[in-house]
Amino acid sequence: MTFTFPQGFTWGVATASYQVEGAAQEGGRTPSIWDTYCAVPGNISDGSSGAVACDEYHRYKEDVALMKKLGVKAYRFSVSWSRVFPSLDGPVNEEGINYYRSLISELVKAGIKPVVTLYHWDLPQYLQDIGGWANREVAYRFADYARELARQFGSSVDTWTTLNEPWCAAYLGYGLVRCIFGLWFWHSCAGHC
Repeated sequence: MTFTFPQGFTWGVATASYQVEGAAQEGGRTPSIWDTYCAVPGNISDGSSGAVACDEYHRYKEDVALMKKLGVKAYRFSVSWSRVFPSLDGPVNEEGINYYRSLISELVKAGIKPVVTLYHWDLPQYLQDIGGWANREVAYRFADYARELARQFGSSVDTWTTLNEPWCAAYLGYGLVRCIFGLWFWHSCAGHC
């Protein structure tokens, strides 16, 4: 059997901000839920985290040059929400915006389509502290965040995507956890509550 890809098929690569950026405490970025999770002893067996990761924050030009050398035509990356909006009521972080603007510019210059994912499971910790996605206010904050990214980067981004794997965030991140907690609570309290 022979399989061929259609004419004009775009080969690309993908990452998530927490997996590659590093610079977790640089450029105005504040903690995301992953920073908090990784800081709890025992959550990650070897104690690793995304604090440094692949250090794309400092090495993005090298990374883009490597993508170009490999013939990559699109790069799907996510934006760290807490790098753009470091606090609940604070202003936009210009250092964060400048980082993404530079990355996008470098991609365009290399002939690589920027594909931006707004949310790849790295909710700012300050939003988790008010209930995370279960709090309706977070959806409104997401709208503000999306509007700001569109205003800042607009047509320089080839493709915008909203959420990476929403099923995982919704079901595994909220539904299953609540279900397990609910079963534990029911079992623990059976006949006693």
